Amino acid sequence: MKRIAVLLGMIVAVATGFCAEPPHLLEKAKVLPLALDDQFQFRKVVMFLNDPKKFKPTNNAMINFERARVNFKALTAADREQRTGQYFTFFWRTDRKADITVRLEYRQENLGSFVQAREVSCKEAKGSMKTGFEITGDDYIDDGRITAWRALLIENGRIVGLTQSYLWN
Repeated sequence: MKRIAVLLGMIVAVATGFCAEPPHLLEKAKVLPLALDDQFQFRKVVMFLNDPKKFKPTNNAMINFERARVNFKALTAADREQRTGQYFTFFWRTDRKADITVRLEYRQENLGSFVQAREVSCKEAKGSMKTGFEITGDDYIDDGRITAWRALLIENGRIVGLTQSYLWN
């Protein structure tokens, strides 16, 4: 039974696709038309806050492991400061091959209602995919925590998939 569970876990890990390029910050996020399509969907969102000022001691092994993983090889105070921030991982899927752009739009504490965006392009995406975004270092320290966000799957300049926080309006 254990072997089957390990084998299935390995298959899922291999079957999950990744986008080749890292996310980049947009100067201005263009407003796009909404054309939701059932062939594209967000499956899961994982958020992690790595801020030593907000850490609470815990016995939860998963949280402690994630903190250790994010801060791995951060030897100096400057290294740790550059890893301070918020991490988002989006698991999504597409039922057909498509060139998809995954965009994260967000607002931060110190910027009020100003919307920033980061995006990454995925060429010929099909099946289960995973895309990660980091708002860390000076972006996080100067502008504060993310107060609201939404993630978009964009194909040919149209929004085909969408998920958002409860505070997004």
